[in-house]
Amino acid sequence: MAAAVGASLDNVRVHAGEDAHAWILLEDEPDAVMVTVRDDGPGIPEGRLADAEAEGRLGVALSIRGRLRDLGGTAEWISAPGQGTEVELTVPKASAKKAKQKGEAAR
Repeated sequence: MAAAVGASLDNVRVHAGEDAHAWILLEDEPDAVMVTVRDDGPGIPEGRLADAEAEGRLGVALSIRGRLRDLGGTAEWISAPGQGTEVELTVPKASAKKAKQKGEAAR
């Protein structure tokens, strides 16, 4: 989850512009942890993420969606040109516990 949040913030830095602001909201739901990364940048044109993936630019597909998919989670984008972007990252708590235990076992 932390790496997916970092990649989302990297996207704000690279694509939203120097004057853009970012906000992070962490929600501890009964069955899941949800992190929302929102910015006030120019937004993403409809279809742009799918086009980037088709062109072989896999940053979003791998660094965000792929990481969350490995944890049983999801990533969803809400964006419109001129209205900023919001990325909602969700991981079930059972998956988060397994990942933490796996990381501790590797030490």
